Amino acid sequence: MDELFASLMGWAVSLSGYATPATLPDIAAVPHATLEAAACAGRHCKVLGWFPPGQRIYIDDRLDPRQSLYASSIVVHEMVHYLQQQSGRYAAPYTCDQAMAMEREAYAAQQEYLVRYGVYEPVGISMHNAGCVLTAEQH
Repeated sequence: MDELFASLMGWAVSLSGYATPATLPDIAAVPHATLEAAACAGRHCKVLGWFPPGQRIYIDDRLDPRQSLYASSIVVHEMVHYLQQQSGRYAAPYTCDQAMAMEREAYAAQQEYLVRYGVYEPVGISMHNAGCVLTAEQH
């Protein structure tokens, strides 16, 4: 799978404009419940990939990026997050506005990856209604 992940990183670099990283992240396939616990605070959600700051990308173990274009697009999406971290453009902890910008970038790369293979799959549509809410503490 290393060759596949190296190829998908090439796509992430090409589509995002970030520099090629010195090292590839680790990719770990985990049960969906693990992703829900980590990325969705234990709530049921549709998460299929997750990249917390660090060196490891987590993908749902039901996905097969070798056999599914959509599954490989999820890896590309998460690799964009890895590239964002490596670039230093965004520093954790992220503001809400930064997190939104990062997600939009990753979804745009994922969508373009699919389109270049001649497939239109609506990804990131939940981002159309997402936003940051100002609170009294944020003045």
